[in-house]
Amino acid sequence: MIPPRPDAAPPGRGLVRIARAFRRDLLSALPDKLYRAWMAEFRSPLVRSVLCNDPALVRLVLSERPRDFPKSGRLREGLAPLLGQSVFVTNGETWARQRRIIDPAFEGGRIRETWPAMWQAARAATLRLTAAAGTQIDVEPETSHAAADVIFRALFSMPIEHRIAARVFAAFRAHQDAQPLVNPAALIPMPRWLPRWHSRRTRATAATIRGLIRDLVAARTAAIADGTAPDDLATKIMTTPDPVTGRCFAPAEMVDQVAIFFLAGHETSASALAWALWLLAANPDWQDRVAAEAAEALQPAGDPPDFGAVSRLRAARAVFREAMRLYPPVPMMVRETARPETLRGRPLPRGTQVVLSPWHLHRHRRLWDDPDSFDPGRWDTPNGRACAREAYVPFSAGQRVCPGAGFAMIEGPLMLAMICRDLRLSRGDADPVPVARLTLRGRDGVRLRIDRR
Repeated sequence: MIPPRPDAAPPGRGLVRIARAFRRDLLSALPDKLYRAWMAEFRSPLVRSVLCNDPALVRLVLSERPRDFPKSGRLREGLAPLLGQSVFVTNGETWARQRRIIDPAFEGGRIRETWPAMWQAARAATLRLTAAAGTQIDVEPETSHAAADVIFRALFSMPIEHRIAARVFAAFRAHQDAQPLVNPAALIPMPRWLPRWHSRRTRATAATIRGLIRDLVAARTAAIADGTAPDDLATKIMTTPDPVTGRCFAPAEMVDQVAIFFLAGHETSASALAWALWLLAANPDWQDRVAAEAAEALQPAGDPPDFGAVSRLRAARAVFREAMRLYPPVPMMVRETARPETLRGRPLPRGTQVVLSPWHLHRHRRLWDDPDSFDPGRWDTPNGRACAREAYVPFSAGQRVCPGAGFAMIEGPLMLAMICRDLRLSRGDADPVPVARLTLRGRDGVRLRIDRR
């Protein structure tokens, strides 16, 4: 069984139709030839861009010369109401300072300290799904709930059921529904002084989220001053000075960072987990392997096992990696040329948009064996190991690799293991169709039947 993917766009469409298609869904707006192309160029009177699938170009842009290919200013256009000047959208010294403060919180030892929070959130998620046993559900709201619970427990030492956390979660869901993937300013160059258009609903949901986060940051600032703050990720980040300037994040800066922590740590994890659960439902042999492994590695109740249990979840980890190959939570990344460049013999002016597409790179027909198939065993093959090094970037790569990548690769397999240990999953009445929104989601959800194992 080949997992679902959207149909490619027909050739020969004009700019207006392409722009409309981009606002509906980025993936189905692009042609099939991109699954074989090393580089493709798109030109219009307003936009010039190249999509790069050549692993050498991906390495050049992300790892070898990242300062020559900064994040595109157009990327920020649609996300500005929510993310402000967060580390996700900044460049240069602003970005470097932010990473110097943030990165220590996600080092290996600190991730180990979040293990109990992940375990508690995974147990709560499994119990909620167990309550749905015998029914068919859209699992996306459940994985969103689970991922939000993890990030709130790890950041602020509070479960999602906490009043403020629950309000932030509800506002994020409303914002995702309101916010298109591509803002008009991302397609049409606009001077900085020109006001940007965002829908009233987008601006309202972003303002709600930022107001709630502002309250959380203010409360934590007071607790740090009083010496009563818990030793969690928020406290660690807020009390870490930049080793170069000696300054910590101001409260307003911390609001921006918490917004992206929640967006990146919640939306991306929820997307990956939903697709991984569907893939296990569609492949019961791998589901049974994950369940058997979990029954041996994880105790059924009580306190969390030792952190070493993570290393024993090999099948769950392979499944989670394969889910992010087939359904990368962030399907495209956009950089731009800071100066004139020549890529694959093609001269490009300064300001050209350079698109790196995990969606196409992870399914590239000239790189991967059987690229559209679900095969977690591929990671132990020569082709799989080579592609893991050269053509697998679910967390980006180089200087701008996601600081929470290690966190996600513990959270995801743990969730899969605990759910499959207790429950049996099967496909719903209709298979999901992936669409690119803020993250990769099912067009009409991801439906599964849940039964007790």
